[in-house]
Amino acid sequence: MAVYTEVADEDLGRFLARYDIGRVQSCKGIAEGVENTNYLLQTTGGRFILTLYEKRVDRADLPFFLGLMQHLAARGVNCPTPVLAKDGVALGELAGRPAVIVTFLEGMWPRRPAVSHCAELGAALAGLHLAGADFSIPRRNALGHAAWAPLFAQSRDRADTVQDGLAAEVDETLAVLDASWPGDLPAGVIHADLFPDNAFFLDDRLSGIIDFYFACNDLYAYDVSVCLNAWCFEQDGAFNVTKARALIGAYRRVRPLSAGELAALPVLARGSALRFLLTRLHDWLRVPPGALVVPKNPLEYLRKMRFHAGIADVRDYGVEP
Repeated sequence: MAVYTEVADEDLGRFLARYDIGRVQSCKGIAEGVENTNYLLQTTGGRFILTLYEKRVDRADLPFFLGLMQHLAARGVNCPTPVLAKDGVALGELAGRPAVIVTFLEGMWPRRPAVSHCAELGAALAGLHLAGADFSIPRRNALGHAAWAPLFAQSRDRADTVQDGLAAEVDETLAVLDASWPGDLPAGVIHADLFPDNAFFLDDRLSGIIDFYFACNDLYAYDVSVCLNAWCFEQDGAFNVTKARALIGAYRRVRPLSAGELAALPVLARGSALRFLLTRLHDWLRVPPGALVVPKNPLEYLRKMRFHAGIADVRDYGVEP
C-alpha cells in the first residue's frame, strides 16, 4: 500500500455520496507498500479502505480482483470485501483513477514473524488455494516466469549501479530458470504477494489476508515459495528451517503437496526471489518524485536468490518428501 495520488476534500465528498456508509470523519493515507494509493477511511458507518488504482494496474483486471475477493469471502476466507455503491456497482472513479472501497479487517501484521505465525500462514494459504479452485475468471501472472527477462531489460543498463556485477548474475539466473522451470504442476488461483504485511493477526491467530492485486493463475507451489522467501528469513538474512517446516507442514495438512511440487520448491523459490529482486530493482530506480513511499531494497532478494541456488533437495528446507 502507498500514497501516489492526493485526493481533494470536495472530490472525496462527491465520491462517497455514491455510498451508504455514513459521513466521512477522517481519511488518512497509508504509506506502506508500492503498488496502489490507499487511504484509511473512517465514517460514521465504520472503518474502510479506499483504494485508487495506479497506472501499473490494468483496469481490465479489476473485475478479477474484486470478484476474487467476493468469491473467497463467500467461501470463508477472511479478506477485504468490495463495498457496493447505491447503484450496486463496486468500482468508481476518484481523482482520475479507478477507485473502490473495501471492508476493513481488524488485526496487526507481524513485524517479526514467529514459528506460530508461519504455521497459521501456511494453513491459510492452502485454504485460499482450495477456496479459489472454482473461481471462474482467469488471469495470467503478469509477473510470472515469462515476464522476468522483459522486466529486467528495463533496468539492465543501470543494474550495476545498485551492485557491481548484478546484471551478469541476473542474466545467468534467468538462463538457469529458463532451462529448469516446471510447467506441469498443479495450478489455480494464487495470491502471489503474501508477505507479512498482507496477513493480519489477532492474539497470534490469523485474522485476515489482504492485498489481492497480484493474484492470478499460476502454480500453487510457486505461491508457497513466495511465502518461504517472505516469512522464513531472519532480519540478518539467515534462513530459519523451523519456520519453513512449520509453514509447509501446516500447508500440507490442508492441501497435500505432490512429490513433484516438493521437488520443484528450490527452483520455484529461486525464481520467486528473482521476481521480487526484479520488481524492487525496477521501483528502486524509478520512484516517482514526491511519492509517499519508501522503496524496498532489491539486494535483500539477491541474497535470498543466492541461498536457493545452493539448495539441492527439499530436505534442506526442513521438509521430508
